[in-house]
Amino acid sequence: MRTNIDIDDAVLDAAMKAGPYKTKKDAVEAGLKLLARQAHYREVLRWEGKLQWDADTDGRDSAAAPLAGEPAVPLSTGSAAATGALQAHEPSRKRRDAGR
Repeated sequence: MRTNIDIDDAVLDAAMKAGPYKTKKDAVEAGLKLLARQAHYREVLRWEGKLQWDADTDGRDSAAAPLAGEPAVPLSTGSAAATGALQAHEPSRKRRDAGR
């Protein structure tokens, strides 16, 4: 979509230097993508502590399984990208003695 906007030259120059952007369009699109990604992260963080994450032995995740006496909580936040972000942000569990 073609749009004419007035952008502060100093801010745009700083953004273009901060990344490998050759055009103003590239820098603006990267900024917009960053804002959208941050919104997805905030949505994912709203679920912190509200899901039980338990991997089945066959490799499938049973994250939507409710705790005893609790209603099922849907894993989807209404966005496939947010669900993917949830899976991507699960902390890795490394053993402390792995290097010994």
